[in-house]
Amino acid sequence: MLASSIPLSLLFLLLPLPPPSLPVIMTPDPAVTWVELQGAPLSHLLLSPEEGHLYVGGVDHLYQITSDLEVMSHVTTGPHLDSPDCLPPIVPQDCPSASPTHNHNKLLLMEEGQGAEPGRLIVCGSLYQGICDKRSLSNISQLIYQTSNPVDTQYVAANDPRVSTVGVVITTENKQEGGGVVRLMLVGRGYTSKGPGDIPPITTRRLYPVVPPRRAFSQEEELGKLVVGSYSEYNNHFVKAVTFSDYIYFLFFRRDMWHKKEYRTYASRLCTSDRSFYSYVEVPLLCDGGYNLAQGAWLGNHSGKPALFVVMAAGQASTPVATSRSALCIYGMAELDAMLRRAQELCYTEGGRGSSGQEEAYIEYAVSSKCLKLPKGSLLEYTCGGEHTPNPIASAVPVQATPTFISTTQLTAVITATEAGHTIAFLGDKEGQLHKVLVRPDGSGDQYGNVMVDRGSVVSADLLLHSSQQHIYVLTNSRVSLSTCFNDADCQSCLSVRDPYCGWCVLEGRCSRKHQCQRHTQANHWLWSFGPTNQCVTVQSLQPANQSKEEQTQKILSRHVIVVLFIIYFIHSTHSKSSGFGLSSTDDDDTDGDDGGVCFRCLACVNSVWRCNWCPVDQLCTHNHSCPNQHTILNQRVRQLSVCNCVELFVWNLSFCIQLLSTCAEERDALTLHLALDVRPLPVCLRYTGVCVCMCVCVCVCMADTCFLCFPVQLYDCSAGQSDCSQCRAVPEEYGCVWCPGSPTPSCVYNQSCLSTPAETCPPPQITQVVPVSGPLEGGILVTITGTNLGMKYQDVMGGVTVSGVQCLVQPEGYQISTRVVCELQPNGKQMGGPVLVAVGTSPPGRSAQSFTYQDPQLLGLVPDKGPVSGGTRLTIRGRQLLTGQTSDLRAFLGSQPCYTAEEVKDNQLVCETGSSNQTGGVPLRVLFGKAERTIPHVKFRYLEDPVISEATPAESFYAGGRVIMVMGRNLDVVQQPIIVVWVEPLEVQRVKHNYALFPFSCLSLHLFVSQVSERCSILSSSQMTCPTPPVTPEFKVKGVWFQLDNVRVHYESIQVPVRLPLFQPDQSCRISVRQGQDLTRAMTRQEVKAQLGDQECEVKTLDNTHLYCEPPEIQPMSVDDSNKLPSLKVIMGSLQVDLGLVQYDSNSLVSPVPLAAQIGLGAGAGVIILSVLVVILMYRRKSKQALRDYKKVLLQLETLEINVGDQCRKEFTDLMTEMMDLSSDVGGPGLPLLDYKMYAERVFFPGQQTPPLSRQLDLPESRRQTVEQGLQQLNNLLNNRLFLTRFIHTLEAQQGFSQRDRGYVASLLTMALHDKLEYFTEVMKSLLQDLVQQYVAKNPKLMLRRTETVVEKMLTNWMSICLYSFLKEVAGEPLYMLYRAIKYQVDKGPVDAVTGKAKRTLNDSHLLREDIDYCTLTVLVKNGVEVQPCPVKVLDTDTITQVKDKILDQVYRGAPYSQRPSADSLDLEWRSGQAGHLTLSDDDVTAVVQGRWKRINTLQHYKVPDGATVALIPRSQSSSGLGVNQVFQTGEKTPMLEGEEEEGLRLWHLVKSSEDPEIPKHRKSSMRERERAKAIPEIYLTRLLSMKGTLQKFVDDVFVAILSTKRAPPIAVRFFFDFLDDMAEKHGIDDPETVHIWKTNSLPLRFWVNILKNPQFVLDVQVTDSIDAILSVIAQTFIDSCTTSEHKVGRDSPVNKLLYAREIPRYKQLVERYYSDIHSAASGCYQEMNSTLTELSGSFASEMNNLVALHELYKYINKYYDQIIMSLEEDSSGQKMQLAYRLQQVAALVENKVTDL
Repeated sequence: MLASSIPLSLLFLLLPLPPPSLPVIMTPDPAVTWVELQGAPLSHLLLSPEEGHLYVGGVDHLYQITSDLEVMSHVTTGPHLDSPDCLPPIVPQDCPSASPTHNHNKLLLMEEGQGAEPGRLIVCGSLYQGICDKRSLSNISQLIYQTSNPVDTQYVAANDPRVSTVGVVITTENKQEGGGVVRLMLVGRGYTSKGPGDIPPITTRRLYPVVPPRRAFSQEEELGKLVVGSYSEYNNHFVKAVTFSDYIYFLFFRRDMWHKKEYRTYASRLCTSDRSFYSYVEVPLLCDGGYNLAQGAWLGNHSGKPALFVVMAAGQASTPVATSRSALCIYGMAELDAMLRRAQELCYTEGGRGSSGQEEAYIEYAVSSKCLKLPKGSLLEYTCGGEHTPNPIASAVPVQATPTFISTTQLTAVITATEAGHTIAFLGDKEGQLHKVLVRPDGSGDQYGNVMVDRGSVVSADLLLHSSQQHIYVLTNSRVSLSTCFNDADCQSCLSVRDPYCGWCVLEGRCSRKHQCQRHTQANHWLWSFGPTNQCVTVQSLQPANQSKEEQTQKILSRHVIVVLFIIYFIHSTHSKSSGFGLSSTDDDDTDGDDGGVCFRCLACVNSVWRCNWCPVDQLCTHNHSCPNQHTILNQRVRQLSVCNCVELFVWNLSFCIQLLSTCAEERDALTLHLALDVRPLPVCLRYTGVCVCMCVCVCVCMADTCFLCFPVQLYDCSAGQSDCSQCRAVPEEYGCVWCPGSPTPSCVYNQSCLSTPAETCPPPQITQVVPVSGPLEGGILVTITGTNLGMKYQDVMGGVTVSGVQCLVQPEGYQISTRVVCELQPNGKQMGGPVLVAVGTSPPGRSAQSFTYQDPQLLGLVPDKGPVSGGTRLTIRGRQLLTGQTSDLRAFLGSQPCYTAEEVKDNQLVCETGSSNQTGGVPLRVLFGKAERTIPHVKFRYLEDPVISEATPAESFYAGGRVIMVMGRNLDVVQQPIIVVWVEPLEVQRVKHNYALFPFSCLSLHLFVSQVSERCSILSSSQMTCPTPPVTPEFKVKGVWFQLDNVRVHYESIQVPVRLPLFQPDQSCRISVRQGQDLTRAMTRQEVKAQLGDQECEVKTLDNTHLYCEPPEIQPMSVDDSNKLPSLKVIMGSLQVDLGLVQYDSNSLVSPVPLAAQIGLGAGAGVIILSVLVVILMYRRKSKQALRDYKKVLLQLETLEINVGDQCRKEFTDLMTEMMDLSSDVGGPGLPLLDYKMYAERVFFPGQQTPPLSRQLDLPESRRQTVEQGLQQLNNLLNNRLFLTRFIHTLEAQQGFSQRDRGYVASLLTMALHDKLEYFTEVMKSLLQDLVQQYVAKNPKLMLRRTETVVEKMLTNWMSICLYSFLKEVAGEPLYMLYRAIKYQVDKGPVDAVTGKAKRTLNDSHLLREDIDYCTLTVLVKNGVEVQPCPVKVLDTDTITQVKDKILDQVYRGAPYSQRPSADSLDLEWRSGQAGHLTLSDDDVTAVVQGRWKRINTLQHYKVPDGATVALIPRSQSSSGLGVNQVFQTGEKTPMLEGEEEEGLRLWHLVKSSEDPEIPKHRKSSMRERERAKAIPEIYLTRLLSMKGTLQKFVDDVFVAILSTKRAPPIAVRFFFDFLDDMAEKHGIDDPETVHIWKTNSLPLRFWVNILKNPQFVLDVQVTDSIDAILSVIAQTFIDSCTTSEHKVGRDSPVNKLLYAREIPRYKQLVERYYSDIHSAASGCYQEMNSTLTELSGSFASEMNNLVALHELYKYINKYYDQIIMSLEEDSSGQKMQLAYRLQQVAALVENKVTDL
């Protein structure tokens, strides 16, 4: 019923006369033929240039028709159940709005084939969010690709019939994926308000190759797209997409968001090779007269140059509605490209401003980029842009054009053609007419006619030219004759038509197109009907009628009208009706160009009707009667032979001229000459039926210098190529060749040269070889028999060939005279053998010495039975008699895919390598022996998904190789031959490349030295395999590493080989199992090392950089070497084995454990202790006597203390004044390391979680995955029910076990699940907040939103985070980053205690370092990689080694985000001095200072590193792990001495000891004054807080102003929510402004901004240490204090942190109050704008959310409180009507098979 409502559409074909057999209907215009089709309105028309077929797409219908409009195939594409609000697949229960919907064709494109693969038709419709499919070009009913369950990245076309979609298919090099070609489709589409809202205006879709897990038409991450800030504002109405040169162009119109907000037409351009859209640039197109809306376009030629023809209409006011006023404007591609390049250059190098200072180029589409001032040559160097170049670029200066043609009817389509150098445009309009316009070179146009195609119907934009350029196809829907050249009988009527396709052909006397006139290239031979001075020519008579062009003769011409007459020369005569005059050319010829052509040209010349003579020596046909070089052959019409004085016989056309005979005769009528010619070798031979014939000789008879007889002569040699009797007798009889059996040997000679009797018959056939000697019982293979005398023609052996007694069918195409017979083996019912017989005539048959056998090959087995879809698996096929027939007859197939033979075929085994397949699953094995096919019953080969490697550890090895790499992934067990390959290159080649980098030709030969080494891997399971690293010599450098998994190559860039291999040096003085060496932990861990002592293992206990500790067996092991009794100790590291020598156990192991020397020592120690006690008693008495004298020194000490305090204050004040400066120049740096949205949301939604749901995958068994996912989708539909969601939240909050942490977690999961529907999420949040307001109004309204105690409060936090992400990126992110950089810069300038986290420069008094630490600044030179110039880095001599590494990394990776730089724990710091002096520095080693129970962390001061020292960061082995101290300090290697430190009670310290009463070091016990000063008055150091505060003040102000400024409009989300709070206050009668102020403070500054200020790592990719965190906490507290309404009072007892910003807080309070009041006083009504913003946000970031994981996590809470939720839903009457409880039970049944009441 629905299909019948679609009106019929018409496809028109305009042509002069339709064929009478064509089933079409004629319209009133005789030039129009049309055919009736269903599916109005037909939207797209496509022509296949090769087949000439037409493809028509309309509503619910797709047609394939011939060029004569005969329907070949018809496909119905709709209607189907669909809704633009739902995502496919459509389930009626989940999509209530679904209804039968028409499918409008949106895209119809052609994809070229790859190699032998045929091309395909791409069809995209409006159903199912605009998905596409592929169909066969030969038969559109054959579906090649279609997805039944499309993902969101496969939505291509617009789902709204009114929104335009255009596309273009390109093929480029696949540089990113290892070579080959990649075929892509670029799609431009407008904005749709329903469905997914995150599809950019221009996207790139993959067509080929599509290897799983990739999908066809998918918008992948690595493929480019046009990023847009606001989809609704930048709603492009696309008109056309074309390719030209190396670029892709899009034509569209939209509102000008940069200038006057008027609609304008734009042309944009992209590089074909640009996958990232760095080269995107657009320019406005201006058509004078107010024509601003493009309706159709065509890329053609104007005056021989490429041009873009655009039909434009005038818009109605400031709307995209076109009026009837329209015009054709032409834009040259050269001018268009020049304007686009200028816009790029200005935005690259001039900041977008032209020479006048005006902005001529800018960044469009509301993205966070801006025009730069790069070096002048940037555009030449980066023609297609780069990561650092600005984009997308727009030109403010338009390309202007004057209308070529103006129409009062709206023009809708355009196409152009070039005829005789003139451009002709065909324009379709809204009324169904086709206008013909001649386009002049100056751009003006003349309309010379029009055709009514379909009255009242709009001509579609798809106009197509027929390949013959004589017809045009129009939609609705026609094929138009380009020329209507009438068959007028005279010149005047032809020229009066004034059709640019037509003209008068003067010499042919007819009206024709220019190329149809034979002499159209010569002037005035074709008179154009549009010519300025066209006068017809009439010739009445001309004498003489026969004249050579070389002769100057007076012509008598009678004319009627003539302007200019040119004499035209013909080879053959051309007679006019009146005069019979012919014109000849004696130097032209039309003979064949074979080897006898000279003779034929001579005869053609002298026998012609023209009076032409032949010059044989010059090979010239001339009108002259004499030749330049003697001998002239006269024309037969003038030649008279009367007297013969001397006759000579000459032969020409050999390499020389031979005078063969000279004789004189008097008046002889006939001359008989006998010629014996023996000229060898013959010049050029042609093979004719068995004899070598030279047709290259012309023999002429001459008298004097004039020849009168000329004839061709054939020269041949009978023996040439005739080696036996049959070949000789096969020569035609006219050649006279015979087989002469005489002496010395039989041969083929001329009959008169044979001295004996020629042979009448030939000897019997002889067979020398038969190939092959076996064949299948079914026959069907070709048998080749070679020998001699095998007949003179193939009919001689027809029916005379038998193989093993079975007749063999002779093949004519394989037969060679006498020497070869090819026949097709015929079937035989049994296995047998026998000779091959060939019978020729009545002679005895020839018999082969070889025996031919009929065999029955059998296939028995197949190993392996599975492999990856990419192929590369070597199959071993076992069988019997597999060597049947020739190897070329043997072919193997897996399904339809060939399996390529990989080894020599054996009789019982065939090895072949699988090719790639486009799908997984089982396929049968077929082996063809010629036409005989064999299979293995019930055995199939299974194509499985390609293996995927997700992890490979460890990531480094040593030169000797053998280190085991553990590879993790999936589907690894499908691989047959996994190997690890290392690509290496000699270091010498590297140096040569460096020295000769300027000579690319040298590099070609250097590639010959690149080699590969590999090792076979071992597969453990489907997810694990181990690969030993191959050995690499130190003379080679590793260039790359990859895993070769059959045909799948997986590159692993992170694997690298260190520059040194482990070197063991045994200590000869030791006999215990401790060995010393160097680099023992480089690319090696303790678990991988094996130590073998004799025949037993020595268990390795500890391994560090220089020591290996192993525990030997208690009893000395036996030696494995017969030559030594002592066991030797061998250390095995991979393939490296080191023999450390012999080991002998100590024989005195049974002696008492307390030696005599120890006993004596203990006694002496006891005596010393007693003596010490006596000394202490004596000293105490002496000290008491000195007490009085010490008191007298107190006054002097106080005076000294006062002086020292003054010195310290002056020092701190100096520091304050020095550092009170703007740090912008110091802290400013490259780039803003903003986190992407996914990471930002992960850290805000789930703070502190190790593996948040955003990073997880749904972990389900494959057998349950589909069912569970279906259940989760139903749960998603339930969550979209507001009643269910609110009841669900309230029920959870009512449960006692539902903790505060659970509330926040559920809120974040709901945010993830509903992220694609933020409008709905917002409405639910508002509803829950209204309930929350109701609760707090009854209690204390000022406490609302202060904490996160409910689900809705966390939802509000997440909602603010989502809505303010763009504000963070564009506004607040930069000042926040500058504040962080300033804090880090200042903190790093002073000492920081690595253990306690206290610092000299801080804002937090609890983190203030209250010690006067003496330090100095050092500059170390860091060697970084291969850079020649070291990088200077400022450090402190009191810095720990880890702190030094961090500062070096900060400097070296200054512009890189923190997550992209290496960790300090993965690197070692090496101090280098001279060539060989290398010392690895670490926080803790054997040199560390230990005092009592305190161990000090090593610093640069400890190692005595001088200023200007050279250091380097080198990779550290994975076995070395850091030792954390308060989560700040991390040591270097973990040595064995550290393992027992905790047990021994050692405590680490750096600058100060963390205990309350630190033990005073020995060297400071004498400094009583310093000790008293440090303990008595630490407040002296509070001046450091002021110094830090003053230095950071500017950056703190910048952050607060960016957040609270009202100079720019506050974020729409803030305005919207503050309006909501005002409405709530008004609704509940709250008139206290302080309460509303507190609500706003709790919802925005407290809930969002404080969180961001304290945790900048939520937004920025940076590291926040404890020292920085302490400072940020003070700043965040200041921000909170600024937002409170209470007066900020401070006193002497106030905390120091409050005192710091006491003066600034009132100023900040004014900022907050002004911010709140400005938002309140601004006009409300931002709900519509907010909804639009939420729609854009839903589409922009929905793909980042892991929807299924969030739903699965939510279901865990449903399962936990299942009964309570079901009860709550059943109690609600509305829930009962909507069957919410029943639907939840369905979800439970699907997700975990929960038994319900279903």
